[in-house]
Amino acid sequence: MNKEEVPAWILSLNLEDVEFIKKFIISSGSLKEVAKDYKVSYPTVRIRVDRIIQKIELNTQLENEPLISYIKQLAIEDRISVDDAKSLIDKYKLERGK
Repeated sequence: MNKEEVPAWILSLNLEDVEFIKKFIISSGSLKEVAKDYKVSYPTVRIRVDRIIQKIELNTQLENEPLISYIKQLAIEDRISVDDAKSLIDKYKLERGK
């Protein structure tokens, strides 16, 4: 997978979130094991998971907005460049407080 193929929801996560997800996967999805690794309580880990879920859901909702879909379609049809489409989408997300 190259950088252009990385889903936007993954790119919306910070490095700490990605490391947390990595530990979660390595521990076979055990929040108790992750809590032990981070030396925090289970509820603290659960809150972190909930926040990551919210980030992913927010990004997914934003990606499905009509304007973003329209810009992507313009790029697919070669009516604008892919770089211009990315710039427009990034600007839109920034304006939306993303």
